[in-house]
Amino acid sequence: MDEHAPLRYADGPSTEISVLVHAPSAAVWDLVTDITVPARFSEELQEATWLDGAAPAVGARFTGRNRHAAIGEWETTSTVVACDENERFGWVVGDPTEPSAQWAFTLARPDDGADGTVLTQWMRMGPGRSGINPAIDAMPDKESKILHRRLQEHRLNMVKTLEGIKALAEGA
Repeated sequence: MDEHAPLRYADGPSTEISVLVHAPSAAVWDLVTDITVPARFSEELQEATWLDGAAPAVGARFTGRNRHAAIGEWETTSTVVACDENERFGWVVGDPTEPSAQWAFTLARPDDGADGTVLTQWMRMGPGRSGINPAIDAMPDKESKILHRRLQEHRLNMVKTLEGIKALAEGA
């Protein structure tokens, strides 16, 4: 991603990070569909809890409790929108028809035929409003800079999450 390319929230800025996990996809799948695992590694996500006794399935909902130094603490409700075993686990934050963010883990075989699983975490902002919109509203001339910084924060937490999942799956 070009760190200097102009960004607009309305365009749905996104980012993704991948890591090779030396473990079978089934072991990785069990970790990415355990919504409590990312909170063990992310500095922002503090806790995730299934609602109404749900389990990983399309339509299931969960809450996430988050903390950020500049924003404070907040809670979100997410809805699972993809649950393709050993392939893709995705969810949207907030209103499923106008989410404030979209997130997913994808699992794939390495292109070179090596053993293991390529695990990718992806996220996209919007199209619904989120906690970053008040900052953009207050400083519209700095929208791109604000978005680049937020994407960098997400990338740092995604790296920590993927490295944590990798360590767990590999038994480190």
